[in-house]
Amino acid sequence: MIITLAGFKGGVGKTTTAIHLAGLLHRRGKTLLVDGDPNRSALRWAQRGQLPFLVVTENQAPKRMREHEHIVIDTPARPSMEELKDLSEGCDLLILPTTPDALALDALLMTITTLRQLATERYKVLLTVVPPYPSQAGAEAQETLKRQKIPVFEQVIRRYVAFQKAGLEGCLVCDVADRNAVNAWWDYQQLMKEIGL
Repeated sequence: MIITLAGFKGGVGKTTTAIHLAGLLHRRGKTLLVDGDPNRSALRWAQRGQLPFLVVTENQAPKRMREHEHIVIDTPARPSMEELKDLSEGCDLLILPTTPDALALDALLMTITTLRQLATERYKVLLTVVPPYPSQAGAEAQETLKRQKIPVFEQVIRRYVAFQKAGLEGCLVCDVADRNAVNAWWDYQQLMKEIGL
């Protein structure tokens, strides 16, 4: 299984999602996370602690890929049309994380427009950093996307401080001492079920 994460805007939980999907995939087979983002956020996350899977740069990936069953690829923000074409053709599923705010959704729509021009259907939107109840921002963003016939996951990733702690400690959110760590991990477990894994 090759899962790629991409988007036009930074700060939408792309690396957090890459890390946690890799963590869950690793429970099903040896998993590699390829950090293709120039910021190297996934590599820095891994260097701060202990992740159960290997994180490498895109230049190190070719040698390592054949040793792994699953590959998760974290990409740079603002991919060009040509890059999006390569990304969508080179994976089983292209996940487009976005926060439910207007600026992020505008950037997402630029990505969707490009993907539609490429006539690819191997992508799905994931709403991330969703404000907790009673806010309806996540549900409203989902409805907006569905009305525009944009494929979107039912599962959202809620906003929890536990994710920030996980990044600082270099671990998965399920390994953080935080009262919401279980809920944060549950969100990604449900996402994996929706993906069909």
